[in-house]
Amino acid sequence: MKRSFDDLDPAASRAGEALAMVECASIAEGYAAADRALKAAPVKLLLARPASPGKFLLLFAGSPSSATSSLRAAVEGLSAPPLATLLLPQVEPEVLGALAGEAPAARGEAAAVVECATVATLLLAADVALKTADVGLLQLRAAAGLGGKAFFVLDGEVAQVGAALAAARRFAEERGHLVATVLLSQPHGELGRWLAAGGA
Repeated sequence: MKRSFDDLDPAASRAGEALAMVECASIAEGYAAADRALKAAPVKLLLARPASPGKFLLLFAGSPSSATSSLRAAVEGLSAPPLATLLLPQVEPEVLGALAGEAPAARGEAAAVVECATVATLLLAADVALKTADVGLLQLRAAAGLGGKAFFVLDGEVAQVGAALAAARRFAEERGHLVATVLLSQPHGELGRWLAAGGA
């Protein structure tokens, strides 16, 4: 098992120690929020785009202090409260990598798919899964073309994937945002590339 959430090495993250998110109802104001976030502190922009249904999703990473400052700047300029915000300190590096389109090589023994109703819950559930067991994060899709939903795909040994899936499912259920999960033992080889990157 991996170390606990509070016992992670802050130096482990590639893009920064914290992940921040703002989801707002206005696309135009979303772009302005992204500009404010980038100008407020040194953060790495991971995602800034419209998301279904007609919302705007902003994700960025940096040190905890930088991410906090940028999140505050992004939210303070909105004309209405954001639909959701998230500040996740000491995020697992694989979550940042998946958001950037990176994925580890599939191990093939087992895979799991976790589908959530909100992006914030999905990001937190993915982080919980990676901190629970030795698994890889093959894919993470957030809201685009999904009707506002999001999902991620885990990969690894059966027991490890099962443990990670159980932790992620429990977390998403407690927040009331779990849509569905599935555990695939020995997924067919033809399915592998679709699990890893949606067929890309």
